[in-house]
Amino acid sequence: MAGAGIYPHILLLQCFIYTAMCNTFAFTEEPSDKAGKSDGYCSRIIRAQGTRKEGFNEFRLRVEGDPESYQPGSTYRVTLYASSPSYFRGFTLISLREGREGDQEEDYAGSFQIIDEEDTQFMTNCPPAVTESTPRRRTRIQVFWTAPLSGSGCVILKASIVQKRIIFFQDEGSLTKRMCEKESMFGDTTDRPLQDCCACGTAKYRVTFFGNWSEKIHPKDYPRRANHWSAIIGASHSKNYVVWEYGGYSSEGVKQVAELGSPVKMEEEIRQKGDDVLTVIKMKAQWPAWQPLNVRSAPSAEFSVDRSRHLMSFLTMLGPSPDWNVGLSAEDLCTKECGWVQRVVQDLIPWDAGTDNGVTYESSNKPAMPQEKIRPLTSLDHPQSPFYDPEGGAITPVAKVMVERIARKGEQCNIVPDNVDDIVADIAQEEKEEDDTPETCIYSNWSPWSACSSATCEKGKRMRQRMLKAQLDLSVPCPHTQDFEPCMGPGCSDEGSTCMMSEWIAWSPCSASCGMGMRSRERYVKQFPEDGSVCTLPTEETDKCVVNEECTSSSCLVTEWGEWDACSATCGAGMKRRERMVKMPPADGSICTAEVLEVEQCMMPECHTIPCMLSPWSEWSECSVSCGKGARTRQRMLKSPVELGECTEELEQVEKCMLPECPTDCMVSEWTEWSECNKSCGKGHTIRTRMVKLEPQFGGDSCPETVQRKKCKVRKCNRGQANSDEKQRRKEQREKRRSKQGREEATGEHPGCKMRPWSSWTECTKVCGGGIQERLMTAKRRFKSPQLTSCKDRKEIRACNVHPC
Repeated sequence: MAGAGIYPHILLLQCFIYTAMCNTFAFTEEPSDKAGKSDGYCSRIIRAQGTRKEGFNEFRLRVEGDPESYQPGSTYRVTLYASSPSYFRGFTLISLREGREGDQEEDYAGSFQIIDEEDTQFMTNCPPAVTESTPRRRTRIQVFWTAPLSGSGCVILKASIVQKRIIFFQDEGSLTKRMCEKESMFGDTTDRPLQDCCACGTAKYRVTFFGNWSEKIHPKDYPRRANHWSAIIGASHSKNYVVWEYGGYSSEGVKQVAELGSPVKMEEEIRQKGDDVLTVIKMKAQWPAWQPLNVRSAPSAEFSVDRSRHLMSFLTMLGPSPDWNVGLSAEDLCTKECGWVQRVVQDLIPWDAGTDNGVTYESSNKPAMPQEKIRPLTSLDHPQSPFYDPEGGAITPVAKVMVERIARKGEQCNIVPDNVDDIVADIAQEEKEEDDTPETCIYSNWSPWSACSSATCEKGKRMRQRMLKAQLDLSVPCPHTQDFEPCMGPGCSDEGSTCMMSEWIAWSPCSASCGMGMRSRERYVKQFPEDGSVCTLPTEETDKCVVNEECTSSSCLVTEWGEWDACSATCGAGMKRRERMVKMPPADGSICTAEVLEVEQCMMPECHTIPCMLSPWSEWSECSVSCGKGARTRQRMLKSPVELGECTEELEQVEKCMLPECPTDCMVSEWTEWSECNKSCGKGHTIRTRMVKLEPQFGGDSCPETVQRKKCKVRKCNRGQANSDEKQRRKEQREKRRSKQGREEATGEHPGCKMRPWSSWTECTKVCGGGIQERLMTAKRRFKSPQLTSCKDRKEIRACNVHPC
């Protein structure tokens, strides 16, 4: 049994050295007392042992950005590399939960993704592990690793290296990386560095934002018309200032960025922090949200950090959206070794500012009352969310940010040795002060930088020149015309270096005026490779040309075609033209038939209509009246920048509104004249009346009195029988007059005219809630009489259907 245990280890070493196919055979070789399953195979990879060597730090396993913790579901770039002059032939890379042996499938955490299939592949009998595709000399491999879901705890990334006959495998050190899950984003606050920075001097960084929020990657409900990234706003700052953080509440500035895409208030808040802020970071908005990098370069900005202000934060809104953003919060650029981070690359997922409860890109305004805490969006937030996934998978990142160190200034005090990147940053030209060239000195532009004086990967110098064209004041000296800066020789970078060339200059005239000739054009080197190598790209190009194909006496001589005019369209399809001239007409006097004008179609980049970016509609206003029919309005705001052009979309809408009927007060006619006194002598009374024309409705004022009475006194009555007889006679006369008036009214007769009978009552104007009816009496015949004035048409009105609706 001892021999059976030794044989697989010898075979393992041979297979790592010679062939990947043998790799499979060696690791599937199992003692007979164990089942030949992949679990056992994977666990033996973890326990594989080989000859070790003291001080083997020339190999390193690195997670991009050197994070100490991982964000569940986020993707990281993992690099395995050897420092020069070391190399390796084979490798194995795994990811385990802390404290697990790898005997079971659930022991593995996260998942790898292959970047280059020519370099890497998954192990056939151990799918969680990554190994080489072919055994050969290499100095670097890269793969992507997606962190496990929340609740997975700490994770150990382990690598083994095969170099010649030595296997390097570490449980601790440069070939092992331990990362624990970040504190829940739904907790109280974002993890913020509490320790002070010990780095010296200052560092300058460039932050570049790559948006990949597109219909292809995020197709659900993608807003085709108005997708964009708002202007980016941020700062490098101290730990005493929080721009935004998970678990915190949005400031008014963050709210305006999140909901309106406006950075104005945010910038105001940043600048009010005084010494807690070193640099304000600003980048322009991007319309549309995504375009290929060959059409539109990624936006970037530069900023500085120092010992007290070593954190960097920024945010930008993805629009349209309720209050969704992406960004970095308090990214620490100071290392524990008292140096400055070289490079940070991080995928970004959207987060909710907690100020609006909308769940889709174009949800109407739904203010969060009370305001909620800032939190990342998840794939289980709401079924209508564009990021919804019923299985709860990680949200595909909508953007990526890259922060690169481009210079360091002042004395540095990092306690670990500089690598090549640090050396190059150290010797890079420091930030220049304002140009102090006297105005009396007139120079040409600087020439391109020369190649580096060092032919190897060592420090050297390169030079550029300019020419003094005029010295207007001889008493004022002019500065130097040569400029030098340090550089690193070729071979210091694993990646190929390129030189920057100018555009080609226009073609020279054809060497022949008739028939075939030659023409040439040139370009120059604008910037030599950064590694100091020589630029090998051509700077001159020649081509055949034909002018005046027919060289006979009946042909005319023409010039070469001129340059094409600019395309008639700025985007989409257009037309362009070019011309040439007749230099000499035909010698035989005939007409020149050569074409002197040429027109052809041209195609410019696709036209992108930038639509109006509008805020959601506000709530409807109150009705303009308190009862009955009125109108109400609502508005929305223009969010697009003014420079994008006039917006023709309506910003206000009006609609009719109906409230309960207005109360109708009682209506009465005018008072009649006072009647005669009811006594012919002595004290009596007289009355007057008025009619109800409209009963009160819907709570209107009730009807006032319709009869009024007042005292009257005609004369004193005489005592005696005569007086009594006179009284009796007058009484009989009054009764006769009343009887006659009653008969006339009953028959519709009036003095001086003959009236028709009353018409029937009209239908009620309403079926409920109180309406009115009316009837008419019209004159049938009018007589010539002084009483004609009383012969008028009469009209009566009464209430009807007064019961509630």
